[in-house]
Amino acid sequence: MPAAEAQGTVPAPAPYLAECPWMDTSKSPDERARVLLDASSLGQKYRWLVEQPANDPTTTAFGTVQYEAQLPCTPRVVYTDGPDGVRFTEGVTAFPAPIALGATWNRDLVFDKSAAQAAEAFDKGKNVVLGPGIASGRIPLSGRTAEYFGEDSLLSGTLAGAAIRGIEEGNPDKPVLSNVKHYVANEQEVSRNASSSNIDERTLRQAYDLPFEITIAEGEPESIMCSYNQINGVYACENPLLKDTLRDKLGFDGYVMSDFGAVHSTAPSLKAGLDQELNRPIYYTPTLLNQALAKGEITEDHVDDAAFNVVRSYIRGGLFDTPLPAAAPGSVSTTAHKDLARQAVEEGTVLLKNDGILPLSSTPKTIAVIGPTASKTPTNGVSAKDACSMSWRFGSPNTLTCESIVTIEDAIRQRAAAEGSNVVFDNGSDPQRAAAVAAKADVTIVVGYYKSGEFSDLPNLRLAGNGDALIDAVGAASPRTVAILQTGSAVEMPWLGKTEAVLESWYAGEQQGPALANLLWGDVNPSGKLPMTFPASLADTPTRTPAQYPGIYSNGSTTAPVGASEIRQVNYTEGLAIGYKWYQSQGIKPLFGFGHGLSYTDFEYRNLRVKPMVDKKTGNTALDVKFQIKNTGKTAGAEVGQVYLTLPSAAGEPGKRLVGFEKVTLKPNQTTQVHLVIDATGSDHPLSIWDADSDEWTTPTGEFTLEVGSSSQALPLRSSVTVR
Repeated sequence: MPAAEAQGTVPAPAPYLAECPWMDTSKSPDERARVLLDASSLGQKYRWLVEQPANDPTTTAFGTVQYEAQLPCTPRVVYTDGPDGVRFTEGVTAFPAPIALGATWNRDLVFDKSAAQAAEAFDKGKNVVLGPGIASGRIPLSGRTAEYFGEDSLLSGTLAGAAIRGIEEGNPDKPVLSNVKHYVANEQEVSRNASSSNIDERTLRQAYDLPFEITIAEGEPESIMCSYNQINGVYACENPLLKDTLRDKLGFDGYVMSDFGAVHSTAPSLKAGLDQELNRPIYYTPTLLNQALAKGEITEDHVDDAAFNVVRSYIRGGLFDTPLPAAAPGSVSTTAHKDLARQAVEEGTVLLKNDGILPLSSTPKTIAVIGPTASKTPTNGVSAKDACSMSWRFGSPNTLTCESIVTIEDAIRQRAAAEGSNVVFDNGSDPQRAAAVAAKADVTIVVGYYKSGEFSDLPNLRLAGNGDALIDAVGAASPRTVAILQTGSAVEMPWLGKTEAVLESWYAGEQQGPALANLLWGDVNPSGKLPMTFPASLADTPTRTPAQYPGIYSNGSTTAPVGASEIRQVNYTEGLAIGYKWYQSQGIKPLFGFGHGLSYTDFEYRNLRVKPMVDKKTGNTALDVKFQIKNTGKTAGAEVGQVYLTLPSAAGEPGKRLVGFEKVTLKPNQTTQVHLVIDATGSDHPLSIWDADSDEWTTPTGEFTLEVGSSSQALPLRSSVTVR
């Protein structure tokens, strides 16, 4: 707020207010948007309905499509893809992938990282970030799992909300809007443009809408992107869900933009609630809009509503009032941003297993570092850059350029030199040669990876580049082997018994080396917790039939009939039983459960107290939850206390659900009390189920069981309460 306004005085009108009254900042964003649109012709309103003409007000021709000249005093806007960082741009920080941020369970860190990313975007001449991303983790094979925060609605919705606030509120002098993607049930890359996610209403609301509802409540995003796929036979960008659910039930009041190429109609999309077509004009051209008006398929009110949603968000987000600068040359990354990137790796790396080898001692020793992604030097075309960020598509460059990457090999060499240790490196191309190197070392650090990204799903959950054989051979040769995994999703580990320790570091960005060295030597105590389940085998996952994944065609096959243009039918018949709820409901033991993550110290949970509270006026119920966490070890560390709730059996829920979490840092022998209020009216509806018949959330009566601990599978505290 300008100083004059803060003191209660009204600043003198700018000279251009007579010509551009929509620039009067004493008016509300709604009023300013209305003033602008009232002064606009129909053709000028059309411009707001497509990214290119909306964001480039001085241009009238976009390809072969001609537009009217725009009104003055409208902003230049530049979109950038950016769930992980400012994509395809040099001179910015390569932050870890969102799945790594999910593993931090740290709202404040996600906010800070997102604010840093938004500042870099603005400095590079971009003021709308297409991110964060949300999915529900239905299939660990999904190529874009690394873009999301995990499989749980509360965790991903809360962290996405923090990301939005970081982007939109973290730099008042550098306004940037966020765009949450992809709404909704966009859970696979296979046939993403030509598949229908077929879901019953309760599952849709509880499992796939819910993270968006939490995100909207937590972050209040200015825009949301509709997805490629159909939902129950209707494309997302022309689906009634955009108004009936996204706006009316979830409370979204920004603008809806399409994914690129996700629009399939003019009138149906506009009437359903799609406000802006991404990139170039295809279905929202002046010619097609005029034809739809002439035929009575749409009205001018439909155009006006869509334009209003876009303009209001641009004004409300500050894009009208702060001109976008030209892209700064060179690097806009800062020391503080690099520190954030390193901290995110340190907090997001998950210690899956440790038989006592970690942390490494500082006595002189020989350390073997093995694996192609540990080094800058390519081996068969693979180097550290390949596991720095997710791929855009297989065979293409990664989403982040990672030109400032510090590799695992380089960081370990630097640390080893300080203590007088010797480092030997092997690229891992020959497992037996690598095993011989490992056999002569005191400690072996072997790095495994696979690449994943947009446009295709993973074929399996195995390491690439013969990685399983490499770790197996190295582990057999060296009894002191630590495996570091660089992946975007879960991993099967047939070699697990031959390692003493396993760290999942995900796609860890440019500061991976220093962060992992700090973790290996115990300068930083691991605190990451899995944001998704790691199955023992792909066969254990919930989508076991072709009809569930990848989906089938009319011939009953996963291959479309020859010459036919069909929509693949993907049936979500597993219902609510996805993620950790599937494993609980089926009694299947995963390799590593949701929320799992070890530390170099020990934590004890004690003194759980649960007090039901009922508001006498509204009848709303809340659970007041208190418990203690004590660091019983000899090392300071952070722990994520997790609260799970099992609803009464009549609710028909598969297993327990996460209803609260808190990350605390404790010194040795220190105890803290965690206090959470599980409110039935919260955006995550913790005590409720969706009743499709009554079209509302309902709280079942009966016994609710609340459990507290360090993961979904380690819950030592338990209490039951009855809700009437």
